[in-house]
Amino acid sequence: MEHRAKRSLGQNFLVDENTCRRIVDALHLSSDASVVEIGPGKGALTRYILEAAPRNYTAIEKDNALADRLQELYPQAQVRSEDALAFPWQTLNDSALRIAGNLPYNVGSRLIWDIVSRTARYERAVFMVQYEVALRLTADAGDKAYGSLGAWVRNFARTRLLFKVPPTVFRPRPKVFSAVVEFLPLPAELCPVDPEALAWTIRFCFQKRRKQLGNILKSQWNESINKWLSQQGLSGKSRPEVLTPRQFQMLSERIVMNNAGS
Repeated sequence: MEHRAKRSLGQNFLVDENTCRRIVDALHLSSDASVVEIGPGKGALTRYILEAAPRNYTAIEKDNALADRLQELYPQAQVRSEDALAFPWQTLNDSALRIAGNLPYNVGSRLIWDIVSRTARYERAVFMVQYEVALRLTADAGDKAYGSLGAWVRNFARTRLLFKVPPTVFRPRPKVFSAVVEFLPLPAELCPVDPEALAWTIRFCFQKRRKQLGNILKSQWNESINKWLSQQGLSGKSRPEVLTPRQFQMLSERIVMNNAGS
């Protein structure tokens, strides 16, 4: 498919068949699976996904020309010409659903933030992102790469960096390495009851990540939070990057309770 990459859409087309196969293999497809692919572009992954004959395949492609051409090449596919950032992920509720994509660097983090938290039900997701983003998605508390993105995503999914991808497998070639990351949804009982409170807590804390929690949360501080931190082996002198994703969820719940009682 001839198509000039559009920088405004962050297009870097995957051209290496071995990399395509490895990504699709990571989806563990079968005939009873359904698939949503984000940004299929010229169809590098699409071909291998459809070879597995999933019962449903939907492509979300923002570039109208690519969407039209993809629909011509694969009439059995449902191709939606729209922005994945505006897609209603909450409407997806399929225990056999796989979500995949070579995500544009400029929106990859935002997409993953929404997908893992809003999709009602899915079996697994496999995304290719910038290598530095992959490190943030899979970092543990205390790691250099750990931050708001990882703390948020890992309250909804288990993440695993599958493999690193060099710039040479793309056209045009990006200036950085990429990596493929697997996402497995956590059981509903482990996910946050109040995602908005969790998002606020994570963002508020990491905006001042060099400061101590006692200073960051000064306006929210009370003996309940102080006691909880002590139970967790932490204190007001601890910094945000030492809190695990689960601890951020627990902290957000305490902040909500404090505000409800005030």
